[in-house]
Amino acid sequence: MENPDLGTRAVPFSRVIYIEKDDFMEEPVKGFHRLAPHKEVRLKGAYFIKCNEVIKNESGKVIELHCTYDPETKSGSGFEGRKVKGTIHWLSEDNAVKAQVNLYDKLVSEESLLKDASKTWEEKINLYSLKVLENCLVEKFLEGAPIESKYQFIRHGYFTVDNKHTSERHLVFNRIVSLKDSWKNKTSK
Repeated sequence: MENPDLGTRAVPFSRVIYIEKDDFMEEPVKGFHRLAPHKEVRLKGAYFIKCNEVIKNESGKVIELHCTYDPETKSGSGFEGRKVKGTIHWLSEDNAVKAQVNLYDKLVSEESLLKDASKTWEEKINLYSLKVLENCLVEKFLEGAPIESKYQFIRHGYFTVDNKHTSERHLVFNRIVSLKDSWKNKTSK
């Protein structure tokens, strides 16, 4: 546990779990230490899993992964039989609820545009300053989260519960601080 003073909570592990699309690569490139066919990773706070089969739809899009977990590798058990390089986060199907996630970026496209008198203010706006992600999955305990409360979404940053659009039936989170993604930095060079 990283900081026991912050408290603990039980996170259920089940037969069906969800991972992020970015945490799987069918043909992994050098340096990719997340899930790939016939490779093992650790599920954060849980077990090692190995991807045995990739299921695709008619158009070739990956829709499901069949994996096995090793019950000997439970996090915190002291298991030292082998090492894995990657750790990914996950949600149990029974512990996941849908939410909208709003990702904010700089409002002005480039800093140099601020001083450019030949451009109107409309031309200076970053058209991609807001990215709305629908049907994201978050932990079920967030259903009752107070408006404007803050949470860290692992590897993505800190988010607050939206004060205008969140309702009992529609969770909305706004990113307030982003985090560095070392893998994204490597792939964008």
